Amino acid sequence: MPARPPIAEARRVVVKLGTRVLTHDTGELALARLFEVIETVASAWSRGTEVILVTSGAVGFGVQALGLSEAPRELPLRQACAAVGQSRLMGLYEAGFGRLGRVVGQVLLSQSDFDDRARYLNLRSTLQALIAHGVVPVLNENDAVSVEELALFGEGPAVFGDNDRLSALVAAKLGAELLVLLTDVDGVYDRDPRLHAEAARLDRLALATDAARGLEAGASVSGAGRGGMKSKVEAARIAAKAGCQVVIASGRRPGELARVLAGEDAGTWIPALDGLSARRRWIAHAAAVRGVLHLDAGAVAALHERGASLLAVGVTRVEGDFAGGDVVELRGPQGDRLGRGIVACSAPEARSWGVGAPPRAGRHQTAQARRRVPLVHRDHLVLDGVPGP
Repeated sequence: MPARPPIAEARRVVVKLGTRVLTHDTGELALARLFEVIETVASAWSRGTEVILVTSGAVGFGVQALGLSEAPRELPLRQACAAVGQSRLMGLYEAGFGRLGRVVGQVLLSQSDFDDRARYLNLRSTLQALIAHGVVPVLNENDAVSVEELALFGEGPAVFGDNDRLSALVAAKLGAELLVLLTDVDGVYDRDPRLHAEAARLDRLALATDAARGLEAGASVSGAGRGGMKSKVEAARIAAKAGCQVVIASGRRPGELARVLAGEDAGTWIPALDGLSARRRWIAHAAAVRGVLHLDAGAVAALHERGASLLAVGVTRVEGDFAGGDVVELRGPQGDRLGRGIVACSAPEARSWGVGAPPRAGRHQTAQARRRVPLVHRDHLVLDGVPGP
């Protein structure tokens, strides 16, 4: 029997390759590593396991092709590197899988593909069609056109974070049973192995523990990519809440991916949590946040203790310029994040209802009544750490 039966039994798997897996410390392409992953994925497909690849590395390949000494910080030049590197990266995947009789299909994504639910569902249909025809989907963020979000309500789609979050969203949306995050370390450690020689790899990490929350709050420990252990634990939480098993493992150790897929004790296993429905997964993780509602203590208690809808009377402050039907973030009196929900009206309407203002004598009765109308209905609300249907 395998050490991890739920992982060995997975028949739909998302594998994410980080920049530091595809390159050596010098920045040069690690061809042997890449082709070993390709062989392992092709072998899994031959056994009936559907594997979707999420790959980083386009910018790094472009840097090398353009003869630059390091990845540029200037956005136009960085996107130029991505444009050059993307074709080279896909050329390697096509050549590698082609020699093994497999066809690949490239899908470039940005955050805006997840913001609109119709596009979100269409993306799922496209990926399902590729899989049904035996095509290996190879996904990447569209770095050539995406820009980093400068502020919460800035223009442009958010960067996914070295594709960790992208891979988790894809795993959740496609109903994958396993997400494998390949990186330059062999799992999650109980302490920083760079500073503590006695640091030990965690065979299993429960997301509800203080250790997981500490890792999620920590800083990146990776130099080449945009991710790090914080990004990976955050991604693991998204996938696990969708009912997906997660393993964080080394992409630099020969044969590691094959051992993970076989259910062996490789990397760190993060077990799946009770899954959210597809719509709630979209609210909780996929859609971009368009505003923030700050709640008073009474509203927080009503949400958690009674499962109530969020009434306008419980909102103390409104941030952003959202429209009705947008996803907003909910925060408590101390600014702590509570969850997300679909708001029933626009920000100007919410403010006209007297949100954030104490009742005054003589206020119009209609305005007073509106303060008792659900601003976010409980059916369109996902609270952090609270499972939903």
